[in-house]
Amino acid sequence: MKHLQQQVVEIRNKTGIHARSASTLVQKANSFYSEISLVYEGKEADAKSILAVMSLGIDYGREVVVKAEGEDEEFAIKTLTEFINDLEDGE
Repeated sequence: MKHLQQQVVEIRNKTGIHARSASTLVQKANSFYSEISLVYEGKEADAKSILAVMSLGIDYGREVVVKAEGEDEEFAIKTLTEFINDLEDGE
């Protein structure tokens, strides 16, 4: 049975989610069976697509919602929120 999981994460990396960090985030998202999306400023994007993630233009100091639905949704949320929280400038 599916349950939607979601977590709000503040972007603490001063460069936001740019190409390199988006690429790593997408790789991590693709390691899960769940459907995973990011919601930023009212726009929702597939977290398994680099183009979709980059199109959000996620900036420093803003909040993004990580949503997952599927058999490994809890681990997906935990992994992706930890990744975003641990991003350092330049990553």
